[in-house]
Amino acid sequence: MNNLFPIFLKLENLHTLIVGGGYVGLEKITAVLDNSPEARVTLVSPEIRQEIREIAINNERISLIERKFEDGDLSEKDLAIVATNDKEENKRIKSVARARHMLCNVADTPPLCDFYLSSVVKKGSLKVAISTNGMSPTLAKRLKEVLTEALPDNLETAMEQLKAVRDMLKGDFAYKVDELNRITSVLVEKSEIKE
Repeated sequence: MNNLFPIFLKLENLHTLIVGGGYVGLEKITAVLDNSPEARVTLVSPEIRQEIREIAINNERISLIERKFEDGDLSEKDLAIVATNDKEENKRIKSVARARHMLCNVADTPPLCDFYLSSVVKKGSLKVAISTNGMSPTLAKRLKEVLTEALPDNLETAMEQLKAVRDMLKGDFAYKVDELNRITSVLVEKSEIKE
């Protein structure tokens, strides 16, 4: 059973700390910036991949600190993503983050995660996040491919039109919800098969 609560964060309003500058650190900073290009990120690691350096050169909201993690690195951060290759240090960082009431993701260690980075399908303003409850990132990746192919490319136009309709509707919240449900019901109606 998947008991995760799905949310979308406005990372441009938060300060994210990534600990680890190797391949997994690159994967995490890329995921953050692909979804939130204006995110403010500090990455700490004694060794930082060249690809991460290139990302930081082109983005003033990225700060790189080339040294080992220190507990004080969590100060004034809102979220931590831990991606070192030292399992004991990852566990320790998670413990320090917990003591500071910070949400923390420890790469490839679901029991130490307060949240997971999901596989994401994007079509214009539509974003669909996929979670396998930490069980199979590979399956999430495959489902992303299927949904990306299945969802039509003209969804942005439909969303703009529905927003315009919503903005024109008069009445209370319940009335607007009912009207929008009625209008969009054609999206989920099954075709009747004629014999």
